[in-house]
Amino acid sequence: MDFSQLTIEYDDRVLTPRPWTAMQSQWAAELIPDAPVGRVLELCAGAGHIGLLAVWLANRPLVCVDLNPAACELTQVNASMAGLADDVEVHCGDLAEVVPSEQFGVVIADPPWVPAAETQRFPEDPLLAIDGGEDGLSVARLCLAVAAERVADGGHVLIQLGSSDQAQRLSAEGCADSLRLVEIRDGERGVVARFDRVA
Repeated sequence: MDFSQLTIEYDDRVLTPRPWTAMQSQWAAELIPDAPVGRVLELCAGAGHIGLLAVWLANRPLVCVDLNPAACELTQVNASMAGLADDVEVHCGDLAEVVPSEQFGVVIADPPWVPAAETQRFPEDPLLAIDGGEDGLSVARLCLAVAAERVADGGHVLIQLGSSDQAQRLSAEGCADSLRLVEIRDGERGVVARFDRVA
């Protein structure tokens, strides 16, 4: 499929890329030039389309992480198709264990955010890609915790969620005390929340 300026390969083992999520890529690309030194990190990358478009637009190396081996395979394919294979590193496994120990200038996170009891409303979507646990935020909390450890001072975290309420709940919980919610942008089927790293 065409995803903004990129052509993306995907199949039924991963979530179908949503065109509206290019907003997250473009927002990241706006932040990258002035972000701290360091690669871009994408958590729960899926087919890699959001992170790949961001660095294709803003020219910075990318690290993609996903639990699903099929997603990791497709990310590598899509990096090659975009001419970015030499600048993209893919890590497959639990994001709490496989994220490289370095500081990243920008972190992009695309966790599943559908509450477990509601996943049956989306039978066409792989369960692993949409099941966010009891309240829809289990994986999002882990993403923010990992991002808080890995994003550089003055860096940015862009996380895709289902609603502004979910973003506000994460902020209120203080699950990542060093991250401050600064903006939420609405998309067609969800939101993207920006958290900045504060010293």
